[in-house]
Amino acid sequence: MPVTYEQIRNDERINTYIRQADESMRAMGFTEHSFAHVTKCAQVASGLLNDLGYSRREAELARIAGHLHDIGNVVNRNDHAHSGALMAFRLLDELGMPAEDVAVVVTAIGNHDEHTAYPVNAVAAALILADKSDVRRSRVRNREGIRSDIHDRVNYAVERADLALDQEAKTLTLTMTIDTTICPVMEYFEIFTVRMLLCRKAAQFFGLEFKLRINDAVIL
Repeated sequence: MPVTYEQIRNDERINTYIRQADESMRAMGFTEHSFAHVTKCAQVASGLLNDLGYSRREAELARIAGHLHDIGNVVNRNDHAHSGALMAFRLLDELGMPAEDVAVVVTAIGNHDEHTAYPVNAVAAALILADKSDVRRSRVRNREGIRSDIHDRVNYAVERADLALDQEAKTLTLTMTIDTTICPVMEYFEIFTVRMLLCRKAAQFFGLEFKLRINDAVIL
């Protein structure tokens, strides 16, 4: 039997690693990287592949990769994509996942961090787009610190963020509403330019043009 997303989502070992990884991120002052984030990534990545006509199994592998993609933070934030890929390999292999499926998931996880990422397959491209588009106010832990921390400030300023596929126009658009009294649009680009360029590359994998719209202005 194939390993399913429900098995992964309900595996207490995996969820222990996710919780501890998020605690490490909390200690370092990073935004939320726990179940809300990985669940959203799983849903967006698998939904995108479904909408693009990929197989049910590929969409399921994207869902699994989304759930597992940040477990490497339990080791260290640096190179967390690579350590997370190695952890995922062992976990999925022990669960009996076929090697061809393990290879797809591990490749996606190992290629999701913007410093080393590349959309080498459909699951990797979908995970990149899901992960980098998850910008939202609820990820901020310390709202009192938004004036001093640019990452918290940028995330807190985002009132809404939606990733929309237009298959007829062959576009994938991230539309955001930003409260510019909290964060000017330029601050968003100070920390997210590399991520948005990576999203452009991931969209191109699917033959799509990536667009970024902020407060009704087309930026990319």
